[in-house]
Amino acid sequence: MTPVLYSFRRCPYAMRARLALAISGTTCALREVKLAAKPAAMLAASPKGTVPVLVLPDGTVIEQSLEVMHWALAQSDPESWLARNDPALIARNDGAFKHDLDRYKYPDRHGSDALAHRENGLTFLRDLEARLAAHGQLCGPQRGLADMAVMPFVRQFASVDAAWFASLDLPHVQRWLAGHVESALFAAVMEKFTPWTEGDAVVRFPE
Repeated sequence: MTPVLYSFRRCPYAMRARLALAISGTTCALREVKLAAKPAAMLAASPKGTVPVLVLPDGTVIEQSLEVMHWALAQSDPESWLARNDPALIARNDGAFKHDLDRYKYPDRHGSDALAHRENGLTFLRDLEARLAAHGQLCGPQRGLADMAVMPFVRQFASVDAAWFASLDLPHVQRWLAGHVESALFAAVMEKFTPWTEGDAVVRFPE
């Protein structure tokens, strides 16, 4: 038996889980989720109702994206991603930066001042710029867990207004983001799949 991964292609949390699973070579049965019609099997495994959810063959459920990353890399870590981790930086990404990202991208949903939250988000990006200028990646010259945990959220921030993002004086962030988005690894985890329903054929990930 193989693990079952409930995922949603565009979710940054699910992206980073898929990136770690793909680099580790851990084969899963991928079940793409339609968020408006979450499958009963996923909700039975994880009532929180958010992706990713990884169900192991012994029934163990891993329902936090960082825990999925660590589990996958514990199975196999061919690029030594675990050695290039920064929990404090990831906590800032998942906390204050994600808070501002949501309120910049979805101001109507949150009743927020989008431009104020965009400016707040820039504080985090400027800190990334300084790190990338010094090292090339977030924890050294090679990509690692920190890069893969943070990059999907920076990608989402950049996509809200791509022309504005391209105009910023953040050349190292822009180059870093483009390098990851254009990589073979990212292409492999962004393939489009039809939402899963009970009885569908198994979709193996990574292929």
